[in-house]
Amino acid sequence: MSPDDIELTATPIGRDLLILITGGVRHIGAASTAYLEGDTPKVHTSAVPHHKEHTLSESIALQAAQVLQRTVTVVMGIHYDNLTPQGIQEVVRLVKLKVEQYLLQQK
Repeated sequence: MSPDDIELTATPIGRDLLILITGGVRHIGAASTAYLEGDTPKVHTSAVPHHKEHTLSESIALQAAQVLQRTVTVVMGIHYDNLTPQGIQEVVRLVKLKVEQYLLQQK
């Protein structure tokens, strides 16, 4: 498996939005919910021990909540065996690109 199988799926839940980002061996590594309290964005994150997805899910949830002006939960689970530091950077780049493309489509 390679990072080109990363998928972003968005599901409206009433006024809110659930974004699922997976790749490689899919699983739940972290979930972040961002919401606006007045003009101030807030976020709550739950991460499975020994997983690193929360390092991305938090900032993505905050970004999406601010851009879309709605509550957004991002659930992430991406795993590839034996990724090099360059491979990790490529995964991060692809995830951010998919999020940017999605948010641009929503405007």
